Amino acid sequence: MKKRVLFYLVALVTTVSLQSCATNYVVSKPATYTKEYKTDAKLASIDNKRMEQDKQKLIDSFLAEKAASIASAKKAVKNSEIAKAIKHNKTIDGILEEAETYLGTPYRYGGTTRNGIDCSAFVLSVFGAAAGLSLPRVAASQAQEGERIEKGELQKGDLIFFSHGRRISHVGIVESVTEEGEIKFIHAATSKGVMISSLNDSYWGPKFRFAKRVINEEGEAYNNLAAITPATPANF
Repeated sequence: MKKRVLFYLVALVTTVSLQSCATNYVVSKPATYTKEYKTDAKLASIDNKRMEQDKQKLIDSFLAEKAASIASAKKAVKNSEIAKAIKHNKTIDGILEEAETYLGTPYRYGGTTRNGIDCSAFVLSVFGAAAGLSLPRVAASQAQEGERIEKGELQKGDLIFFSHGRRISHVGIVESVTEEGEIKFIHAATSKGVMISSLNDSYWGPKFRFAKRVINEEGEAYNNLAAITPATPANF
């Protein structure tokens, strides 16, 4: 009898112990797994956030560097354009200053000095001394140089050409263009020598044919002008 009671007690204790272990296993295991899962997800979220922040920093750095490069390039271009404009204006001013020193010089057909000079010799002497250009000797040949310019686009230092008929026979240098559009030019005229006239003049206006620009925006010659053997001038 005692042995049977003892057997039942051992069986009961063993059953209760197994249920307790099973309960502990089932409850504790999911709790530990859930905690680890939440921790890993949080770390992954932090890593992604840091990656996005680093990516944005790289993009911002790239954009800032690009903006700085563009600004530097624009500044360099602007400085270059300013330098060109200064050189151009200086060259043109030098040409006109040299031309004005001839005012009052008498006209002489075929003349090339300040004692007497014709229109084409006057132009080549001025451009040679002030800008180092070797223009052709006669007006008709000078008309072949440079870039053709419309009358409405004339600027100081441009060359303007005239003729009685088909052949170019006279040349002058634009001295100024007024706000009203009046074009004044300096030239060696047969009547009064080196003087300043206007294209509004009833004599010169109808004889105007076209204009050329031999000094570009950089203050240099449009063509690589070379010295040309003097020929018999055809001027008036």
